Amino acid sequence: MGRRGKKKGRAVSGWLILDKPCDFGSTEAVSKIRWLFKAQKAGHAGTLDPLASGMLPIALGDATKTVPYVMDGRKIYRFSVRWGEERTTDDLEGTVSAVSDKRPTEDDIRALLPRYTGVIEQVPPQFSAIKIDGNRAYDLAREGEVLDIPPREVEIHRLDLIGLPDQDTALFEVECGKGTYVRSLARDMGRDLGCHGHIASLRRTLVAPFDEQDLVPLEALTALDAMEDEADRMAALDAHLVETSEALTNLPHIAVNDDQSRRLRSGNPIILRGRDAPLPADEAYATWNGRLIAIGEITEGEFRPRRVFGA
Repeated sequence: MGRRGKKKGRAVSGWLILDKPCDFGSTEAVSKIRWLFKAQKAGHAGTLDPLASGMLPIALGDATKTVPYVMDGRKIYRFSVRWGEERTTDDLEGTVSAVSDKRPTEDDIRALLPRYTGVIEQVPPQFSAIKIDGNRAYDLAREGEVLDIPPREVEIHRLDLIGLPDQDTALFEVECGKGTYVRSLARDMGRDLGCHGHIASLRRTLVAPFDEQDLVPLEALTALDAMEDEADRMAALDAHLVETSEALTNLPHIAVNDDQSRRLRSGNPIILRGRDAPLPADEAYATWNGRLIAIGEITEGEFRPRRVFGA
């Protein structure tokens, strides 16, 4: 049997909460960050369209194991809708597919908003990453196919009208759950108002548990390329990372000592004693000296690791 090759790159781990610029794809952003940090592996938690800006959480190293916990978090978007035109992509990138001279009043818009809060059914855009018979919808749409995409349930926690710059434009902020397409919101509101509409601008400001204070502009990272000393450059980049365990703050937490840490790193359970012992939980995480050690379950007075970090 051949010997495994050594992994390329640094074994750096943590979350980089990138403030993604417009006209920059999510996959391109992940590749850029991985290259800058010389990381062995990287991934992101929730795609942002190239025309959208804002929060793109990027996981490096072991943090990629916590991506699903961030994917499930609430998200906040600020966006503008341009009335009068529906477009094939439901944003500025597409071609015009329907037009209207009608423009909604503020009262019209506010009266509509309750229909878009709570658990609603939403049809994803034709140009989306939804899979249809094993193919990405956007690939089929680019070939000219008109797709029959079934509706999906999504949860809208709130949808607020925050401004009306002119009669053609409305500004909104939405807090929503996993799988929500803001482009579909714009399209469907335009149809319900009888005026058509599409996304003119879109910015994601929150992906729980991260918030705007964690954002790091791409230019702040690329500026560090000017540092000649590689060790100093890597240290400066690493200073922008958020500890991996921050992705798990919605789970019960256990702080362990040196002996418990060694047991967990070996994949063994630890006994939880005392009046402050945590309650049973299907998922919890353990840290040692502030560093993530394991994700597991609390049951029968033990913490049993399922996934070990930094072993």
